[in-house]
Amino acid sequence: MLSWIARLKNLTDLKLEGFDFSGLIPWWIKNCTNLMSLELSACSLSGEIPTWIGNLTKLSYLDLADNMLSGKISNLGQMKLTKLSYLDLSYNRLSGEIPKALFALPSLEALMLSSNELCGTLKDIPNPLSSIMYSIDLSNNSLAGHIPKSFFDVTRLQQLKLDSNHFQGTVELSLLWKLRSLYSLMFSNNMVSVKDVEDDYPFPYIGNIRELGLASCNLTKIPVALRYTNELSSLDLSNNRIDGVIPSWIWMIWKDSIYSLDLSNNMFTCLENSPSIVHMHNLEYLNLSSNQLHGSVPTPLTARKSGAILDYSNNSFSSIIPDFGRYLPNNTLYLDMSRNKLSGHIPRSICTQHDLDILDLSYNNFSGVVPSCLMQGYNSLSTLKLRENHFHGILPENIIEGCMLQTIDLNNNLIEGEIPRSLSNCQGLELLDAGNNQIVGSFPSWLGILPHLRVLVLRSNQLNGAIRDIKRDHTINNYFASLQILDLASNNFSGNLPKGWFNELKAMMENVSDKGQVLGHETYLGARFYQDTVTITFKGSDLSFTKILSTFNAIDFSNNSFDGPIPESIGRLVSLRGLNMSYNNFMGQIPFQYRNLSQLEAMDLSWNQITGEIPQELTSLTSLEWLNLSYNNLYGRIPQGNQFSTFSDSSFEGNAGLCGVPLSKHCDNQSSISPTGVALPESEGLWQDKLGVILLFAFVGLGFGVGFALSFLLRLYCRVEGWISKQA
Repeated sequence: MLSWIARLKNLTDLKLEGFDFSGLIPWWIKNCTNLMSLELSACSLSGEIPTWIGNLTKLSYLDLADNMLSGKISNLGQMKLTKLSYLDLSYNRLSGEIPKALFALPSLEALMLSSNELCGTLKDIPNPLSSIMYSIDLSNNSLAGHIPKSFFDVTRLQQLKLDSNHFQGTVELSLLWKLRSLYSLMFSNNMVSVKDVEDDYPFPYIGNIRELGLASCNLTKIPVALRYTNELSSLDLSNNRIDGVIPSWIWMIWKDSIYSLDLSNNMFTCLENSPSIVHMHNLEYLNLSSNQLHGSVPTPLTARKSGAILDYSNNSFSSIIPDFGRYLPNNTLYLDMSRNKLSGHIPRSICTQHDLDILDLSYNNFSGVVPSCLMQGYNSLSTLKLRENHFHGILPENIIEGCMLQTIDLNNNLIEGEIPRSLSNCQGLELLDAGNNQIVGSFPSWLGILPHLRVLVLRSNQLNGAIRDIKRDHTINNYFASLQILDLASNNFSGNLPKGWFNELKAMMENVSDKGQVLGHETYLGARFYQDTVTITFKGSDLSFTKILSTFNAIDFSNNSFDGPIPESIGRLVSLRGLNMSYNNFMGQIPFQYRNLSQLEAMDLSWNQITGEIPQELTSLTSLEWLNLSYNNLYGRIPQGNQFSTFSDSSFEGNAGLCGVPLSKHCDNQSSISPTGVALPESEGLWQDKLGVILLFAFVGLGFGVGFALSFLLRLYCRVEGWISKQA
């Protein structure tokens, strides 16, 4: 298409940035022998860098960044590109070692190789390097070994970025402060230990340092030289071992210059003078998370118009300026104050932040009513996380169409009333966690019309009634079609589960791969992503999932009063990983169709009234790691083979008619006869009901000997008493 360009014999500059070639670097470029500048960034190029590039001997500027180029770059060092001054190969898939000859190119001033798959060491780098080099960017690769000392002797060096590699050894900051032209230094996220100078070190001159990244560098104090830099714009000292006080000179010296400050994951205990407001006029990003900070949350006062990201999570802050919404930076995008000791009400002024995208106040002592403006859809809020507080009252009604909420997490508060029907106006909602509250009413089946709802947690509330079959609406083709996690445990639901209801769960019917994608939206926050978290019961324990993979599917209907047969249609949910139907009144047999649950890892059907034999077909579930069928009316020989050989007797106890390994009871010719007179407890029964069942099982146990009866009585007492304590 563009091969005619090669006929322009005197062409010196060729810039095709962003043109979609979708293939190899065009061959016809090799005929443009007078080229001095070639820019092919973001052109969907793939394959290796061709050797004929070396024939373009007049090239001084070569930009192939942001493509899909692969292979090694060893041949670049052999090319006679003696006039090349600028080389950018960043954001590709290049691999192998960096040829030392590349650093020896006589005219090279800037070498940009970041975000590739380069490896090996830099031990053979020429010393000294070219004195004209001003930029070296090797970040985000897999380079190892020691950082060449020759890098510290390049007097014209302005930018040195080596972050996110595997470099080792010790680097003395005093060597770097001598580079008077240096304005950007990035050593973060290696295995390097940075050694600072003593407090009384003489600083005759500090360079024009603007950006400094020393995250994960084993620092124990804020570098002394920073007190003498008054134009710092970005500082990352996260993931070190710095303790003590955050000095007040930070807010004074850099109040007009700094836009990004990350002191997270250290051991700071407080801010000097405990300011409730700090003046940082150009601040965009402030991260003080995961320290030991106490006192008042420092709210930055800034005049910058672009959105701000503020993270104070995982500390011990106990107070914040009253009506703090008024003092937040204009256009704040992200505010995380989770896992502190904050209390009081959320001020309505928080709703003046119309661009606020993520608000996380989880794990504090906030109380009062959730401000209606946070849920009614009049702002840009996509994530609202208020779990583990003391909020009460009912949820706001009148949520408008166009609501942008994608995540609502209200778990473990004192929320009352019903889930508002107008929540269906949040068409982008992916996660709703209202578990552990005091919500009443019936199952909100109308949530099924939300096309992107993937996680629904309503456990431990006061919901009741039966789950009805879906009433079809001709305008809606699918209900709960995207649902991956459904947790209705510990409510007052009753009745039969309709067979057709589980046929709606299309996402659980897809046979997805093991890797999957992270569930839900990811919001970019500087150098990291914000991800949803949900806590569910899995393999008998409460587990928190921060990265909810699209391959993880689970259903928990435990501790209700469901009865009737367990639906066979669950067997169609082939990507189900966890199934918990324990502590109900289910009857009938275990459906043999569950053999199709090839990805099932955990199944709990305990404490029901299930009868019959355990289907031999279940031995084909090779992913099954955790099984609990205890305290039912099962009988017959326990199937053997595959995962069933790994389960202990606790998986089958309380079924008087079962025999065979791993139980001590041997099978005989009568092993397939159903036992009589054994009744199972109702899931919501009081202690008197549980005691009656224990005695009933004990009398059954007497038929096998007094020792069996006594040991069974003690085991069952401990299990039931422990379960009741857990539910209290």
